[in-house]
Amino acid sequence: MSCSEATRSTAISALSARDRGMSRTTARLTVLIPAKNELANLPACIDAAQLVADEVLVADSGSTDGALEYVRNRGDCRIIERDYRTSGDFKNWAIPQAAHPWVLIVDADERVTPELAAEIQELLARGPQQDGYWVYRNNHLMGHPVRHTDWGRDRVLRLFRRELGRYHGPSDHGEVEISTGRVGTLAQRLDHYTFWSWGDWLRKLDRYSQVQAEQWLAAGRQPSFRRLLLQPPLRFFRDYVIHRGFLDGVVGLQVAWSSAFYSFMKQARLWELAQGKQRPQSPAEQQRAA
Repeated sequence: MSCSEATRSTAISALSARDRGMSRTTARLTVLIPAKNELANLPACIDAAQLVADEVLVADSGSTDGALEYVRNRGDCRIIERDYRTSGDFKNWAIPQAAHPWVLIVDADERVTPELAAEIQELLARGPQQDGYWVYRNNHLMGHPVRHTDWGRDRVLRLFRRELGRYHGPSDHGEVEISTGRVGTLAQRLDHYTFWSWGDWLRKLDRYSQVQAEQWLAAGRQPSFRRLLLQPPLRFFRDYVIHRGFLDGVVGLQVAWSSAFYSFMKQARLWELAQGKQRPQSPAEQQRAA
């Protein structure tokens, strides 16, 4: 039996046990998976989501890799589709379309663990005391767990009441804001397979740094020589020394350097937007534009 099949079998068993053991008054849950061209990730992500979901809702923003066809053929998910503008805008469009009053947002590169599923089921069965919940993540670098650096302390606000949680701002790393401010923290973690190659990471970094720089510029922040000089090495020192990335060996060293480079790129992108000059058009480009 493949890993994916085993996970799906476990999910079906867990669903049966949940349906037998939970009362009719238990709050119901939609797992929302925003995705684009995630065929490689969706099978395992959906299988794991079924451990806890009353509904799996896949919000697709223009997949061309066969992901939509795969999800349709499964028959155990609902699909909604729309063009992608920004991360927050896209998720805010999808959240109200959840069928159930509680929503758990899971990215395609994340996995609901059996332990997290059990904790959420118990929480919903007894009646949540908060309106939203932080979830810590087990981050992985090319399949290797990262237990230290900032990655080891990473948490995201993903479980919330559908009517009370919305994103604000365009950042890919923005968090849901709960209108009542009533927020708790779950004990169990979400598995996060951050990236599987440096090529993947560089593509993400290009998008993330551009969005962050645009946000800063719109808010009136100007480039700073001091921040450009000091923030990258300070970020490395924080991840590798203060947050003990050295205990993760080569993996921790790579995470610390990648975090430092990301810090540099955000500042450099801000300088590019505010002070960078445009390359003059060549005669061929001018002729084509005419």
